[in-house]
Amino acid sequence: MIGRINEIKELNRLYDSNRAEFVAVYGRRRVGKTYLIDETFEGRFTFRYAGLSPVGKEKKNLLKEQLDNFYESLQSFGLKASKKPKSWLEAFFLLERLLDEKDDGSRQLVFLDELPWMDTPRSNFIRAFESFWNNWGCHRDNLMLIVCGSASSWIIDHLINNHGGLYNRLTCQMRLSPFNLRECELFFEENKVCLSRYDIVQAYMVFGGIPYYLDYFVPGLSLPQNIDRILFARDAMLKDEYDRLFTSIFNNPSAIKAIVRFLATRRSGYTRSEIADKLGFSSGGTLSNCLKSLVESDFVVRYVPFGMKKSEFRYMLTDPFCLFWIRFMEQPHKPDEHYWAKNQNAQKIVSWRGLSFENVCFRHIDQIKRALDIYGVQTTYSAWFGEDEEFGAAQIDLLLDREDRVLNMCEIKYWGGLFSVDKAYFNLLSNRQMILASKISPKKVVHHTLITTYGLSRNEYSGVFSNVITLDDLFAL
Repeated sequence: MIGRINEIKELNRLYDSNRAEFVAVYGRRRVGKTYLIDETFEGRFTFRYAGLSPVGKEKKNLLKEQLDNFYESLQSFGLKASKKPKSWLEAFFLLERLLDEKDDGSRQLVFLDELPWMDTPRSNFIRAFESFWNNWGCHRDNLMLIVCGSASSWIIDHLINNHGGLYNRLTCQMRLSPFNLRECELFFEENKVCLSRYDIVQAYMVFGGIPYYLDYFVPGLSLPQNIDRILFARDAMLKDEYDRLFTSIFNNPSAIKAIVRFLATRRSGYTRSEIADKLGFSSGGTLSNCLKSLVESDFVVRYVPFGMKKSEFRYMLTDPFCLFWIRFMEQPHKPDEHYWAKNQNAQKIVSWRGLSFENVCFRHIDQIKRALDIYGVQTTYSAWFGEDEEFGAAQIDLLLDREDRVLNMCEIKYWGGLFSVDKAYFNLLSNRQMILASKISPKKVVHHTLITTYGLSRNEYSGVFSNVITLDDLFAL
């Protein structure tokens, strides 16, 4: 398995404990939650069940289908023939019976995958699940229960932040994040896909660090060939993935997609009120719930721009796959099957690379902090736009505001070779620094920082940068 070292270590520690364990694993769809559990505990499951997807199903039959499938899974794991359950209370009673029958004193591992899908309308699932754990499961020192789901907001609302019968019952909550660049590189190496780091970054710009997507890459094909095959070909593997992303994990996919599409129009994001005004949301809680779900599912980040009050936070779309899809796949005319290979040097793609590299850097703040040797320094980060009567306007790609009274003003350049600073660019950077300096405390100092692909070409102006961070730094684990 690539990566997930800390997660595997923690799961095995919990498995080896001498008490009942209740573990919730959550994260974005396709990030590898099920694969992590299956690979870590292969051959050790006492019972395993995956909820049925509600997508495309008739609501009136959902409960019966879930219960019938749950019963069949119980039988496949050794439950003796009995009456089919008609409620989740009966279903969990049968699970208790199965575990009792198989109990020999050793660790019993129960894995309930896609738990949110099991909570169908009017099914009283949560009530039955609470009863199973509180009245039976938590008293079994040899029981380990793992639940999983792509609907992160459901996991957080009903398990992590539950104020009812499951309050404070979890013994571990594990959020699984997408791969970083180094993990993507290791994944490609394991699959015999040969790509340069320059191209791996572009692959990340398209697919993010989602193992499910990266697994479609074919050895022997170039990056453009693989992108065309996976996304633009007539029978492309991910041609329906964008819609599936939302219909499978959100209760109101149309509203969610409208928000995502709007957020994609400005890389620095929007405030809640701006989103509400543009999309016509009322003052109710629908928008708040949608935004919360997007943040918890790793599609969107919520941050406070530098110099703004804590209440003036913004929502910024950072999911690479969604950003790519909206920019290139939602076109009036169907793109050519070889669109990416034919348009490598088109201005639209060149501009996209530059903007997308900024997003890659936003998703690798830990690596940037390590490269600056400030990993232990409390730091906030954001893009920044400032204005000054004397110096005009300035936009800064990434600003690191450090507790040690230093501001790293980061310029982000996705370049084909060494980046070179000329006089005009030197003056532009100096102007930005003066605008920024006029907005901050005199106790703070500004450090110019360059984040680029291969490094900086030395000349009379290159000394403007105090720090230079390259792809090799971003690929650190």
